[in-house]
Amino acid sequence: MKISPLRLNHVFAALACVLLSIAFECAAQDFPSKPIRFVVPYGAGGGPDVIARVIGQKLGESVGQQVIVDNRPGAGGIIAAELAMKAPADGYTLFVADTGHLAINPALYPKLPYDPLRDFAPVTLAVSTPLFLVAHGGLPVTSVGQLIAYAKSHPGLPFGSSGNGSVHHLGMELVKLMAGVDMTHVPYKGVAQSVPAVITGDVAVIIAALPSVLPHLKTGKVRLLGVGTAKRTPVIPDVPTIAEAGLPGYEIKVEIGFMVPAGTPRDLIARLNGEIVKVLNTPEVAKRLTGLGIDPVGSSSERYAEVIRADQQKFGKLVKDSGARVD
Repeated sequence: MKISPLRLNHVFAALACVLLSIAFECAAQDFPSKPIRFVVPYGAGGGPDVIARVIGQKLGESVGQQVIVDNRPGAGGIIAAELAMKAPADGYTLFVADTGHLAINPALYPKLPYDPLRDFAPVTLAVSTPLFLVAHGGLPVTSVGQLIAYAKSHPGLPFGSSGNGSVHHLGMELVKLMAGVDMTHVPYKGVAQSVPAVITGDVAVIIAALPSVLPHLKTGKVRLLGVGTAKRTPVIPDVPTIAEAGLPGYEIKVEIGFMVPAGTPRDLIARLNGEIVKVLNTPEVAKRLTGLGIDPVGSSSERYAEVIRADQQKFGKLVKDSGARVD
């Protein structure tokens, strides 16, 4: 019986698919057989780096392989994103991404070299970090309402941020837009510079995560006016939400999760998701993170994709409305 070349090609293609499927299944069963790498778009010691190391240590113990934290700071996370995007889609390289890399950058950079949901596949939303409205201790305000009134009577009141287009910048721009006040943005190179600026009074207010300002609360050099989450945080329950304290509907937070290169087999993504969620649910890790003012989440990969899309719409509009841009 003679088989046409075209049909023979179809047979070979089908056979190749079967063999590839078997290969992926075997790979998933053996996974991981070598160290896993977390690519972190920040330097050592920052919040995302700490989160990656806390999760990575426990994950390594769980799967029996070392987890290497690879810090690649710079260019708004683009350096790290490109590195992770171009890695083999084999489950061994994960991009530790936050709201800035996945939701803000696409609106901020006209020629971003990656697309968060085209070039990556979500694994899980790992944690959510509440952001606080922080005022200089000498500023004569103790609430969000008083700050708004003070800003209206003092046009151009300076606020600091960790850089143009950062979530800390956009969080304050949202305050300006919702309150209808005129404030002047003073961008710094990072949180390490913006926090000292509010402590010394070089700027009146900033938006920041709790660990960045916690050591200075007891000294009275700064005070918390409100938290940007929809509900009060159990770490400091007496601090009202910014929404309930004067700006109904206000919400700002940083969400950090794990992404893998597009094309990573679904069974490997499911395996990684299960292992990381299991780690986040351990009492040891949950206690460590909540003690830093960080909320463990651990979502499905599908839910994380939904969160990214919603954040892209929200922050895309905020970038446009605020006129934020990178220099």
